[in-house]
Amino acid sequence: MSELKNRIDFVYIFDVQDGNPNGDPDAGNLPRVDAETGMGLVTDVCLKRKVRNYVQVAKNGVAGDDILVKSKEISGEEVFINGEIRKAYNDIGIELKVKDKAKPEQVESGRKRMCEKFYDVRTFGAVLSTGPNAGQVRGAIQMTFARSVDPIVSEEHALTVCAARDEDKSYDSQVGIQGRKATVPYGLYVCHGFISANLAKQTGFSEEDLNLFWDALKNMFDVDRSAARGLMSAQKLIVFKHDSALGNAPANKLFDLVKVEKICDDAPRKFADYEVTIDKSNLPAGVTIEEMI
Repeated sequence: MSELKNRIDFVYIFDVQDGNPNGDPDAGNLPRVDAETGMGLVTDVCLKRKVRNYVQVAKNGVAGDDILVKSKEISGEEVFINGEIRKAYNDIGIELKVKDKAKPEQVESGRKRMCEKFYDVRTFGAVLSTGPNAGQVRGAIQMTFARSVDPIVSEEHALTVCAARDEDKSYDSQVGIQGRKATVPYGLYVCHGFISANLAKQTGFSEEDLNLFWDALKNMFDVDRSAARGLMSAQKLIVFKHDSALGNAPANKLFDLVKVEKICDDAPRKFADYEVTIDKSNLPAGVTIEEMI
């Protein structure tokens, strides 16, 4: 495996058409929104879930690229994190029963083994201090909430049912309008990400892991289709690579070089209604840029 030696910052742009990109359970599962500006939001947790799902499907649990925080709807498995920590200790010859805790001097070995086994642990980090205790891991990659370029409009649609379920109830009482569905007609979202070479060294996150992450960002919506999410698509992935592990410029200054502007007169309904420009003339020394999408 090749060691990651460069700090990397990136801009990830995706859109949604006639779907709910990230429902808020505290608001009746309506699309998440900034209450003061009306801008749509998609949480970092939601995006990381899609990365995990992609890796889970693409790698199918192969050794070293398994996923700790599995989605049951993707894997069909019920995963218990404390049980996985115990298995990791067993892998290195430390037998722990259900109520046992690792000794303080064993925790680092358990933490290292969890990073070796699970792609998402070394990528995003994990709290492994429960149960048997394998400490905590700060992942090599962190992502912000994605925020829409313009305010979004949340539309609600009534849903009707035409099939009755219970034989002991009348047919008419079980058909007709039975629920609602919320969608965003169109929204273009921008997420920012940060990849630390120093944390990558601690977790074992490699260049090969990084390439898998890029593949996930490019393709993850295609393995995460749902009637609720409508048409979601990756539109731009702009990567800033520094010449050093520490970095050669502040991330926010690099992100300011990327401009996303609406170019249509009416309400935007497609990616072509926006223009994405990159001011490469002001790129700081020691930083290179690559448009991966």
